[in-house]
Amino acid sequence: MRVISGKYRSRALQSLPGMDIRPTADRLRETLFDVLCAGDPGALEGSVWLDLYAGTGAVGIEALSRGAASVTFVDKAREAAEVIRKNIKSLGIEAGFAVSVSEVRVALKRLPVSADYVFLDPPYRLQQEYGETLRVLGEGQLVKDAGIVVAEHDRRFDPGEAHGQLRRYRTLRQGDAALSFYRRGNVA
Repeated sequence: MRVISGKYRSRALQSLPGMDIRPTADRLRETLFDVLCAGDPGALEGSVWLDLYAGTGAVGIEALSRGAASVTFVDKAREAAEVIRKNIKSLGIEAGFAVSVSEVRVALKRLPVSADYVFLDPPYRLQQEYGETLRVLGEGQLVKDAGIVVAEHDRRFDPGEAHGQLRRYRTLRQGDAALSFYRRGNVA
């Protein structure tokens, strides 16, 4: 696993063994950021991110590599938080991040962040986490009006078309995984 592009391009990232930590594959991460940047390498400059169920932190670290101003990583597993911290330290990142060891729903109640981008990737077997997390994001103020929420999920699972004010506007499938993209309100 490596950083795909940006300041930390090609740098290796550590992971943990086991099924609960399932890092977003390099190719899927590349596709995600190609969509979000739409050919503009500076598209993420100064953006604020939430990386929920962060695991290794690969998605948030990729955002930092591409110019995000800050990323808040949230994962309930202390081992995952330690891997995120090691990955950040190995890249020499000293600012612009926070690591929260917490259940995601608990963290969402106390985060003072209003994010441009939210990425969530719970363990695929915890399907109820998608609906619950997306509902909280769709009903609250954690996502900016023009913000984008992306859920990574098993391609055979549908996390739903709408959650509160969030409406799905795009789905991409790659291998066994899929990405569902959400925005507030009616999106063409």
